[in-house]
Amino acid sequence: MSAGGETVTQKPARHSALVIGALGIVYGDIGTSPIYAFRESLAAAPGTQSWPETVLGVASLTLWVLIIVVTIKYVLLIMRADNRGEGGILSLAALALRLKSPRGRRLLMVSLAIIGVALFYGDGLITPAISVLSAVEGLEVIAPSFQPYVVPCAVAILVGLFMIQSHGTALVGRLFGPIMVVWFSVLAILGIINIAEEPGVLRAIDPVYGLTLLAAGGWKALAILGAVVLTVTGAEALYADMGHFGRSPIRAAWLRFVLPALALNYLGQASLVLRNPDAASDPFFLQAPAWGLIPLVVLATIATVIASQAVISGSFSLTRQAIQLDYVPRMEVRHTSATEIGQIYMPRVNWILMIGVLTLVLGFGSSNNLAGAYGIAVTGTMSATTILAAIVARYLWNWHWLVVGPLFGALLGIDLLFFGSTLLKIPNGGWFPLLAGGTAIFVMATWRRGRKVVYDKLYGEGLKLDSFLARLEASPMRIARTAIFMTGDPTVVPRAMLHNMKHNMVLHERNVLLRVIIEDLPHVPADQRVAVERLGKGFFRVIVRYGYMQDPNVPAALEAARKQGLATDMMTTSFFIGRETMIPSSKPGLPFWQERLFIALAATALNATAFFDIPPGQVVEMGAQVEI
Repeated sequence: MSAGGETVTQKPARHSALVIGALGIVYGDIGTSPIYAFRESLAAAPGTQSWPETVLGVASLTLWVLIIVVTIKYVLLIMRADNRGEGGILSLAALALRLKSPRGRRLLMVSLAIIGVALFYGDGLITPAISVLSAVEGLEVIAPSFQPYVVPCAVAILVGLFMIQSHGTALVGRLFGPIMVVWFSVLAILGIINIAEEPGVLRAIDPVYGLTLLAAGGWKALAILGAVVLTVTGAEALYADMGHFGRSPIRAAWLRFVLPALALNYLGQASLVLRNPDAASDPFFLQAPAWGLIPLVVLATIATVIASQAVISGSFSLTRQAIQLDYVPRMEVRHTSATEIGQIYMPRVNWILMIGVLTLVLGFGSSNNLAGAYGIAVTGTMSATTILAAIVARYLWNWHWLVVGPLFGALLGIDLLFFGSTLLKIPNGGWFPLLAGGTAIFVMATWRRGRKVVYDKLYGEGLKLDSFLARLEASPMRIARTAIFMTGDPTVVPRAMLHNMKHNMVLHERNVLLRVIIEDLPHVPADQRVAVERLGKGFFRVIVRYGYMQDPNVPAALEAARKQGLATDMMTTSFFIGRETMIPSSKPGLPFWQERLFIALAATALNATAFFDIPPGQVVEMGAQVEI
């Protein structure tokens, strides 16, 4: 038996299960890229060389982008930067922010986190739209007469996908892995069959073909790179989903299964168009024999739904982290599984995503058109991740500048080259992810700045608790109950307490100033969650800490405080919570255009009672107006 209770045979079995699970969740996006990526890359390349040289060049670029960007950068390097096992750009930023850094560097790290999150949302809108559209477009290969039904079918599939989110993904999730095993197996088989028809395509393994294509293309090389980058959309998911499966299963799934299957399929598509240039119009579906076309369309549609589900679930998880780290207002989070804490549903995010995705499908109408909008958000997030990882490597891992500079400089150079190449897509739809990302950046920056203004207003000039207690002799009438005052600064007397004393002339027998802190760690152990400090005269200061992957639960925290001498009876306890109404100020702390937005955002935020899981019947809300 192992220390954890698993037998020698159980460990490989569990690892295999995690590998299969990673195939379904982590690799859905990048795994469905062959449906459209090679086609778009070929469309950007003609006219630079002879057709065989062009095909080999595109295939070579595709293979080496997978090796450099995904394998070397993400699988072998970036995934080393885990925050207590969790990955993703917010986890990486939180890891970097633990460092004692100059204000300018901290501002850079926060800015990169906001940019990365915002661009992820842009990617989250486009991925379901282009994936499902590209799969359903296989109907046109079966029979051109199906063309008018492509968009309606895609819309119906996507609406159904978003409608079932509230029911959770536990059942569907168990099917994801095995289905994607079939998907990647089919990719590999189709590739092998076509490579056997034209073994000379294996020359594309030589990177010289790709470099020659770029050199011959001149300025057109940027357009080629802007299309080739479609092959690595979803690479960020390897890192973002690390906390769900662990580093080892994700690496094993990529190196042993996903990378070989993708490489074989891209080479198979290249082999096909070498033999039949007309197949360049849709090399993925034309790889299949006539009898296998309909099953392939069905399988591709299922795979793209799985890829879309992974992006939607990722948006829920990322938004939850952003709420805990105070990048966005509080929103409702519903847990859809009694056993899997990571399975959540966020109604507001779901409907915003659905409206955005359907707008893209109806507005662009085809995966070819959407390919022009795809890539900017992905490469922007990749660039932000590289910079943050370089900061972590240099200052947290203490890697020497002679290692960090050349290594991360080269990776950032590749990221920026891809990002620059995708900027050429702005007139053809690339403006959409920039607009979506820019809107999200503006909202998050406004929220963070507004929250600081409100904090300064509430606590900057407040009465210090120590001074208050020193003068607390002839106190008002005390009532034999416990009052919990939720506060952002437990060193300052809460406004709710002052209002209670002023208007009701009473003070509770026991008064607890409770602050909930969300740490820059994914999880805070239960034995380190609560700290109780006795202040005398019936006052206590309680600090409760949670990780950004955890849901605050104040009653549970108070129960844990019993071990530290603070025993509360919930039947005789009242929670005093301030409900601030934001109003414009004649001397605003925010510019006019941000002031109005922040007031609107604050009005939509989930109330503290629900967010901290406090029993509503025991809450006393004390209203106050705050000029911002």
